[in-house]
Amino acid sequence: MAHVDYVLFEAALGYALFNVVHQADAVGAKLKEVQTAVNELPKFSKMVNLVNFTPFSGHIEALENVNLISEGIVSDQLKSVLELNLPQTSGKKSKITLGVAERNLGGAIKAQFPGLSIETIETSVVVAELIRGIRLHAEKLLKGLQTGDLSKASLGLAHAYSRAKVKFNVTRNDNHIIQAIATVDFQDKGVNGFFMRLREWYGSHFPELQRFASDNYTYAQLVGVIGNKKTLSDEKLHDLAAVLGEDGEKAQAIIDAAKVSMGYDLTDTDFEIIDQLSRLVVKQADNRRSTSNYLDEKLDQVAPNLKALLGSSVAARLISHAGSLTNLAKLPSSTLQILGAEKALFRALKTKGNTPKFGLLFHAGAIAKASKQNKGRMSRCVANKASMASRIDVFSAEPSTRFGDAFKQQVDERLEFYATGKRPTKNADVIKSVMESLGDAGEHLDEDMIDAPDAAASKKEKKEKKKEKKDKKEKKRKRDEDEDVPMTNADDEKKKKKKSKKLRLNQSRPLRRQKEEEQEGEERKKLKKKEELSAMPNLVAPLVNDSSANPDQIPLATSEGKPPKSKELSKSKPKKEKSKKSKKSKTSEAE
Repeated sequence: MAHVDYVLFEAALGYALFNVVHQADAVGAKLKEVQTAVNELPKFSKMVNLVNFTPFSGHIEALENVNLISEGIVSDQLKSVLELNLPQTSGKKSKITLGVAERNLGGAIKAQFPGLSIETIETSVVVAELIRGIRLHAEKLLKGLQTGDLSKASLGLAHAYSRAKVKFNVTRNDNHIIQAIATVDFQDKGVNGFFMRLREWYGSHFPELQRFASDNYTYAQLVGVIGNKKTLSDEKLHDLAAVLGEDGEKAQAIIDAAKVSMGYDLTDTDFEIIDQLSRLVVKQADNRRSTSNYLDEKLDQVAPNLKALLGSSVAARLISHAGSLTNLAKLPSSTLQILGAEKALFRALKTKGNTPKFGLLFHAGAIAKASKQNKGRMSRCVANKASMASRIDVFSAEPSTRFGDAFKQQVDERLEFYATGKRPTKNADVIKSVMESLGDAGEHLDEDMIDAPDAAASKKEKKEKKKEKKDKKEKKRKRDEDEDVPMTNADDEKKKKKKSKKLRLNQSRPLRRQKEEEQEGEERKKLKKKEELSAMPNLVAPLVNDSSANPDQIPLATSEGKPPKSKELSKSKPKKEKSKKSKKSKTSEAE
């Protein structure tokens, strides 16, 4: 391990640079004696010497330097401190080792000063022990400080740093939306449970009231106005009509039904509890409405286009499930489509079944309007528009619902297309029309977006470029072939000769076998002919002798040119020929 020459200490009050006089090795740093020496100031002060301490001018400068250190950037002040107090080396012959606490800051210093060798608390145990001792005895090692100054400055800087991080949080507005939609869900559960309990309890006293008030909120208000049905008279007609929306006929019907009601009576204490419950339920319903209105206002500020496309509840649930609007904008439309149906997706992948077609988007109005066979198509279309709307909301400086309204109209056109076959407008045309309608707002757009070429022209240009590249490659290949031909003619001829010889040898082998077989067959035929000829003189000789003595007895030739058979000839033939003739006759008879 390299010897550490200097140590940089980033304090809350400024930058301090120490020169390392004596240090233990990596193994010795773990010994108890060395660690106790670090804890004791007299012994540790002999190990390091203060070279320079540059304090910050104020808390603003301290906060700026801390932010730069956390991001791994060397500030101008730190750069000047290192340039003035460190010896200048090129790093070729000798290097100076500097110990730093932050790893990102060490990389940035290495880029600024290539002659330095950087060690951090993560890579060196020695640096970790030295920085621990400096932090422990900093108030006495740094000049001009009193006890408690460094701890107070560190506490104030920590509060300012954390406050700035929270203040400049990108998702700070999204957090309000996430909390509001969670509160609305919780209030819905509580209010619905209380409404159900109130209907069951008061229904035993006045069961006919449920026919006149299907809405839970109206029912709770009527319970508070009526109370005991026996005390209900025409004097409360105007109060009942005010609750029912100035419907006098329905109010009079409620009074008439109370007179002939079949419910049982309740005591005064029972009516007090029921009255308190009805008032509580009405207050909770009012709170739920106010929370919902607050959520609508926040969505108008943060994600107006997403709200215009999907509605406040679905948009807020998507943001809550993704974690923030920026996270939602990073998701592709295919992931956004099944957001909220993760369990069904993994179950389908495990069982190799059909994957879900929608998650939280199922509650969108366009998907609810679509037919059963087109719900998957509509969810894909809505997910595409929602992904575009969320990205526009994230990167737009001023909130506007024009894109969301245009996307919603496009979704309605898609529904009409599935029903009637009418073609919907394309995304490019919709966005172009919205940009033209913005007017002055379009002047602040990037030049690249304004001067973007048409899709058809860009395709033609790409095809032309591809053709040019192909032509260039073919020309280059032909040139290389023409250059290589004279150099490789001799080698090619040798290779061709070798190949032709091999082919001839391979082809000549079956031909030789055929020739050998043909020669053997010819030799066999010759041998047979010789045997036949050798047998012929024995047959012809007696005939010649007899013809010379008696010419009249010479047998005449038949029409086939063969002499007729005679007994003498048959007698003069050997026994072998007889056997052959007998065999031939047998074969002829068999045929």
